[in-house]
Amino acid sequence: MSIASGRTAPWWLPGGHLQTIVPALCRRRERVTLESERLELADGDFLDLEWRREGAKRLAILSHGLEGDAGASYIQGMAGVLVRRGWDVLAWNYRGCSGEMNRLPRFYHSGATEDLEAVIEHAFKVHPANRVDLVGFSLGGNLTLKYLGERGDSASPRLGRAVAFSVPCDLACSSRKLDTAFNREVYMRRFIRTLADKVRRKHSMFPDAMDPSGLDAIRTFREFDDRYTAPLHGFRDAEDYWKRSSSKAFMEGIRVPALLVNAENDPFLGPGCYPREQAARNSFLMLEIPRNGGHVGFSRSGPERGEDWMNLRAARFLRNGN
Repeated sequence: MSIASGRTAPWWLPGGHLQTIVPALCRRRERVTLESERLELADGDFLDLEWRREGAKRLAILSHGLEGDAGASYIQGMAGVLVRRGWDVLAWNYRGCSGEMNRLPRFYHSGATEDLEAVIEHAFKVHPANRVDLVGFSLGGNLTLKYLGERGDSASPRLGRAVAFSVPCDLACSSRKLDTAFNREVYMRRFIRTLADKVRRKHSMFPDAMDPSGLDAIRTFREFDDRYTAPLHGFRDAEDYWKRSSSKAFMEGIRVPALLVNAENDPFLGPGCYPREQAARNSFLMLEIPRNGGHVGFSRSGPERGEDWMNLRAARFLRNGN
């Protein structure tokens, strides 16, 4: 485990909330992943992929956060930094996140590593890279770390390194942290609104699969996950879903060098989301806990204009392992 010593947020942007909200509103990034592909899945569904292929021997697969997509500014910012440093990039959209609703009643969720695996295996088949790196943000970071922990010693030798930022690796703890007065009004309300919209669209496609009545009364992830996420994806209830999908429980199995960066002032993360003991027991897992950065913030500019600390930190670890 290491504690980051450098400043990871501008001096004029104090506090975890501002460091979360301002970058989310103000980041502007050129679209880097311009080549689209639809990956057909074995269960009849699909995933929409976005590539930047220039013949590099290293490929980075980028996984976005809850209710994000491959075009998110933090995804495109990371893609730009990595492309300029010699990586090809594959950014993928989770089921229902590309602008077109997926075909099955199910959605994506925090533990759906089977979809990440499908993307990785597809990349192995179609891209000549001799090394594939993984970068995940928030929910995408949870997927990344859970996937690596599940694979353990059987992970492909073509997997190089992994970086995960702002990871709610203890989903129950994170849900409790978000279910506080300020967080519920500022963050959770937005997530619940967009998730509820998807439920309504799904109901129009599969009237018998889910009941949208009472959606407007849902205020918390516990209520939403109890009613929709858990039953749609084979979990008993929200607690069962959180327990079985939290990457923290899988971290000791990671056998690929991985960096987890969770800011101390991240408003989405409770005390259980800083897995010090797991990192201390696993030499493959490096944990950094900067004092600042918020949730997927880390917006202090690097030596080149527009290159945030987060992107430069990922590039350094992926290249050098430190």
